Amino acid sequence: MSSSPTDGPAGPAPLPDPAGRGPGVSRAEFDSLFASVSTWGRWSPADRGAWNRVTADHVLRAAALVRSGTPVPLGLPWDTRSGPDNGRPALHYMSDLGDVEPAEPATYKDFIAADYHGKAVSHLDALSHVAYRGRLYDGRPAREAVDAGGARFGSVEALGPLLTKGVLLDLPAVLGTRWLEPGHAVRARDVVAAERALGVTIDEGCAVLLRSGRFRRRRELGPWDAAAACAGFHVDAVPLLAERGIALLGGDGDSDVRPSPVEGVHSPVHALAVAAMGVPLLDNLDLEALSAACAEARRHEFMIVVSPLRVPGGTGSPVNPVAVL
Repeated sequence: MSSSPTDGPAGPAPLPDPAGRGPGVSRAEFDSLFASVSTWGRWSPADRGAWNRVTADHVLRAAALVRSGTPVPLGLPWDTRSGPDNGRPALHYMSDLGDVEPAEPATYKDFIAADYHGKAVSHLDALSHVAYRGRLYDGRPAREAVDAGGARFGSVEALGPLLTKGVLLDLPAVLGTRWLEPGHAVRARDVVAAERALGVTIDEGCAVLLRSGRFRRRRELGPWDAAAACAGFHVDAVPLLAERGIALLGGDGDSDVRPSPVEGVHSPVHALAVAAMGVPLLDNLDLEALSAACAEARRHEFMIVVSPLRVPGGTGSPVNPVAVL
């Protein structure tokens, strides 16, 4: 969603103090959790991480979920306007207005660029994006694997495309609210309750998408600093997701509840998913249309297609995933 002034009030939305922040977690508890969900040494090639779980059979099962053939794009529009949730706006300008090359036919060209790891661009986090205690996924020393030239391990190019079953955990629909307030933590018990309410099953190789209603709230109340406060998963939900063997995690935030419940770790779900489990993340998806489509179809499982840009050494990629119902 664009940061256009017409999107909402001129000032940032007021941030409440919801009761659902979840318990605090000590660094020692977090380190124990990190070790318990780690899949280091499990796969080859290691820099595809949990995407190694997705076999041809998983793709065929995902394709069998397509009934109406309705595609639903999940990416946000390219946002070139600064705002509380877009401190590094994307770039877009015209580089040829039909007056640079010889006439007939006239051609029109443009340039785009983005510092996409943030809160305003829909993107995929590759396994080189997150290190914990100096190590990337599979125990690779981060300083040896990533430098000014890019990533030599865990780059987005190593991932390739993904086609698998997607599950939408539409928490506002389950709770009967318009959205989850910033700071609301989604816990393991909430995931299980959502599965039951929505009639879905999170299983091996699937992609889990969490809808908090962030962009509906933004549209109605205006933008806010999502890096300071955003709904997302509490770390106690991660062991459940690890046990189910997911391949991809994403949502309309960046999967982490903010503020972080973990002492000294600002993005604990990032550390657990990417660095421990080898699960890439999809951040800043617009899930409003998918929520409506799933409600109309009365099902919250679908085929999802994710095709990141092939950027050698890239730590991720802007992306426009597509759900197909």
